[in-house]
Amino acid sequence: MTAPIGLPALETTLARDLSLLGYPHRDWVPLRTHLGRPILDVLVVGAGQSGLSAAFALMREKVKNILVVDAKPEGKEGPWVDFARMVTLRTPKHVTGPDLGIPNLTFQAWYEAQHGAEGWTTLKLIPKELWAAYLGWYRRTLGLPVRNGVRVGALSWNAQAQAWEAPTTSASGNETLLARKVVLATGIDGAGRWEAPSVLQGVPKKFWSHTRDDIDFGALKGKKVGVLGAGASAFDNASVALEAGAEVALFFRREKLVDVNPYRWAEFTGFLKHHSDLDDARKWAFISHFVKMGQLPPADTLARARNHPGFSLHAASPWTAVETVGERVRVTTPKGTFDFDYLIVGTGFVTDLSLRPELENLKDSIALWSDRYTPPESQRFDDLGRHPFLGSSGEFLPKDPSSPWISSLFCYTFAGLPSLGFAGAFISGLKYSLPKLVDGITRQLYREDADHFLQTLKAYDAKEF
Repeated sequence: MTAPIGLPALETTLARDLSLLGYPHRDWVPLRTHLGRPILDVLVVGAGQSGLSAAFALMREKVKNILVVDAKPEGKEGPWVDFARMVTLRTPKHVTGPDLGIPNLTFQAWYEAQHGAEGWTTLKLIPKELWAAYLGWYRRTLGLPVRNGVRVGALSWNAQAQAWEAPTTSASGNETLLARKVVLATGIDGAGRWEAPSVLQGVPKKFWSHTRDDIDFGALKGKKVGVLGAGASAFDNASVALEAGAEVALFFRREKLVDVNPYRWAEFTGFLKHHSDLDDARKWAFISHFVKMGQLPPADTLARARNHPGFSLHAASPWTAVETVGERVRVTTPKGTFDFDYLIVGTGFVTDLSLRPELENLKDSIALWSDRYTPPESQRFDDLGRHPFLGSSGEFLPKDPSSPWISSLFCYTFAGLPSLGFAGAFISGLKYSLPKLVDGITRQLYREDADHFLQTLKAYDAKEF
C-alpha cells in the first residue's frame, strides 16, 4: 500500500505546476478609477463552486483586479453543508472542472494526497462534506480574493464610470462597489427563487417547510410527515426525516417514478462543449426534452428511503388541497385524504428575474427566451421561456438596442441551461463553460481598451540590443 503524500507535498507540486503554466506572466488590464474610487475589473457574486472556479479562471488569464463576495460565512457557501441533504454528490467522482485541466488541482489529487491511491479506488461517490472541504482548500491554496458575509443589492449601470454600481451590505456596513464586469454565480435559484405550490397558501408556516429551508428534523421523531415531489431533494429530505424517527409518505403527480436519467446521457464532449453553438430551435428542443423527461431520484437515494418500513410512495397523487385540522394538516389528493403533523415540499424553484434582488433595476432590459423564440406547442414550457436569452459566453443580452451595457453582466447560474447547456451550477459542465465565460470577459476588456493598447504599442521602445 502506497502511503499518502499529504497536502503540503501536493501544494508544493501544485505551486510548481502553476508556475510552469503561468505564461504569459504580465498583468495587462489597465486599472480604472471613477472620481477617485477604484473600479474592479470583475465582481463575482457567489463563492460556491462556480464563483470560485470563475475567479481562478480569470486569474489564470491575468485578470487579477477581481473580488468574489458571498452572503454566507466562510465554509457555508453553496448547498453542501446547508440544505443539501444527500449523503454524496450525484456527479460521478471522476468529473473534473474547477481544476481547469491541472491534474494536481483535481479532487482526486486532493483526496489521494490524504487517503492514498487505494483510498480513491474504494471511494464510490464523493461525500458532500468532502466536496465542501475540497472547495475550501481550493480557495485557500489558490489565494482567491473572497469576502464573506457580503450581500449584493440591486445593480445599476453608471454610464459615466462605464461600470456597474453594486450596493453591498455586511456586518461592517454598507458599501457600493464599482466593477466593469459582474458575474452572477448565485446557484441553482440564481434567476428566481425557491417556490412552494399555491395549494399551501393560507397554511401557517409552522406546519410546513420547503426542502431549501432550515428544518428541525429532530422535532419530527414519532411524527407523520407528508413530502411532495419526486426529485432527488424530496427523497433526500424524506430520508432524513425517516432517519430522525418519522413516518413519511411521499406524493408525486406522475403515474410512476422517472427511472431514466437524461443528465447521464449528456455527459459527453459534444453536448457539454457545443450545446451553446446550436441554433435556437435545436437548443430549445434539447432542453425542453430534458424537462419533459423529468427528474429522478438516483438509485441509492431511492434505496435510502425505501430501507425504512415507515416510508410509503403515492404515485399520481398531486396535492389538490391542504388545510389545517386542529394541530394537524390534511392533504387531499385524487386518491384520498391524508392527515399529517408536518409537510415538506420538494417542488424546486421558479425562474423569474423580477424575483432576484440583484436584477431589480434591470429585469425589463434583459432579453428572455420568450422574447426571442416561440417553440412548437408540443415543446412549450413557460418556465423555460422566462430564462434569460444569453450570449455564447453567458452574457445577458439587451431586450432592445438602448441598453447595450447589459452584456457587461454575465449569468453563470442554472438559468443558462437553455442557452448554454450545463454551465453554472453544474459540476459536469464547468470544464467547458469556464473557458467560454472567461473568454467573453477578456474579449470585452481588451476591445474596450483597444485604443489604450494601441497607444502603448506606439510608445513601446524596449531595445533588444
